[in-house]
Amino acid sequence: MINSKMIYRITGFLLLIETGLLLCCAGVSLIYREDDLSSFLLSAGLTTLVAILLLALGKGAEKQLNRRDGYVIVSVAWVVFSLFGMLPFYLSHYIPSITNAFFETMSGFSSTGATILDDIEALPHGLLFWRSMTQWIGGLGIVFFTIAVLPIFGVSGVQLFAAEASGPTYDKVHPRIGVTAKWIWTIYAGLTAIEVILLLFGGMGLFDSICHSFATTGTGGYSTKQDSIAYYNSPYIEYVIGVFMFLSGINFTLLLLLFTGKLKKVSQNAELKWYVMSVILFTAFIAAVLYRTTPMGAEESFRKAFFQVASLHTSTGFVTADYMQWVPVLWGTLTVIMLIGACAGSTTGGMKCIRMVILAKVSRNEFKHIVHPNAVLPVRVNKQVISPAILSTVLAFSFIYAVIIIVSVLLMLAMGVGFTESIGTVISSIGNMGPGLGSCGPAYSWDGLPDLAKWLLSFLMLLGRLELFTVLLLFSSDFWKRN
Repeated sequence: MINSKMIYRITGFLLLIETGLLLCCAGVSLIYREDDLSSFLLSAGLTTLVAILLLALGKGAEKQLNRRDGYVIVSVAWVVFSLFGMLPFYLSHYIPSITNAFFETMSGFSSTGATILDDIEALPHGLLFWRSMTQWIGGLGIVFFTIAVLPIFGVSGVQLFAAEASGPTYDKVHPRIGVTAKWIWTIYAGLTAIEVILLLFGGMGLFDSICHSFATTGTGGYSTKQDSIAYYNSPYIEYVIGVFMFLSGINFTLLLLLFTGKLKKVSQNAELKWYVMSVILFTAFIAAVLYRTTPMGAEESFRKAFFQVASLHTSTGFVTADYMQWVPVLWGTLTVIMLIGACAGSTTGGMKCIRMVILAKVSRNEFKHIVHPNAVLPVRVNKQVISPAILSTVLAFSFIYAVIIIVSVLLMLAMGVGFTESIGTVISSIGNMGPGLGSCGPAYSWDGLPDLAKWLLSFLMLLGRLELFTVLLLFSSDFWKRN
């Protein structure tokens, strides 16, 4: 059985954290003296009441969590955060539809970045700040933050970490998971602060610098401008954000090892090599095509290519150009980039480069087996043999990922959505990307989609953010059996 009381208790604690975040945004509204202040205060009040109720229900909970509890807490956390996080949008009437308000909030907390807003700049500063903050908090992980403070409850964060950490493998850089979580959050906050300073040097205002830095390190892509980064028309800003998107796509445990001086281990990491080479090759190809097919010069072609590759490789979704105006071969190239994603253990979406590495090695071994059927050919990554269990998980993940995309595209088509738009929105949602294709591309919002499609895409965002299995397990009858 699951530890219901401890789940109530931790969920209540998470809602208290969300209350604090809502009050921060209320402070922004107060500074700018705008009309969304009351909606934040009311949202904070309602969230606090439910948090207190859940904490009361969790009184006397057993101080232990098993793996099953971890999966429930992680899945519930994202849904509950989104349900209460949508209140400021809905209560302020800036997004008067419950469907749209939930979609916008789930897109934020899952760091997807798809939006239903057609006039972002019409929103008051408090709501704009809240949009960006949802991506920053959801980027590294709502539950990952909780792990750092779980000792308050007298329980370990290992089960939550196993349920929330993305990718087939993860590295423990410290024996205590809570300490690792604190270190990684420190690096995360540090990257954000450095980017804020660099954007200020580029002429961006303080408010916009903070919001865009939140969305960059959280790899979410919510901008305070309708035209996204293209609004600023600044090569300096594009390079700064492009570099920080790239850095945010690296496994944060590798960044931690880098800061502790373990350069050799970082430089020899197979996933990082794949990620870096992928960015270089895709950037070079797209830059060459842009140089030959558009009036852009060499530098601009490289800049636009690098920015868009970094944006979609890391599932951020910022744009500096409407890539639907580029030649069709680049649409397909960018879609492939969306599918791949960046590194496991980062804030990004997609299938993750580590899975690409493992699948590539498995495929290579199959060719060798045909020639040498009796050979024993283990799959090695970073000089370590990948266990059959992990290989099975990677293959299962890849199969289920493909099946979900196919089924979801068919469902979108059944709802009357166009073929190009269906493919683009489904891949973008499950990969937590943001922009799609066609009329749901970077120059447009997703507001024109049917409400049922928005709920489906919101579910796909949650699936993608939690790596499929964490959510799908809850729909298994075996998961809920007593033993």
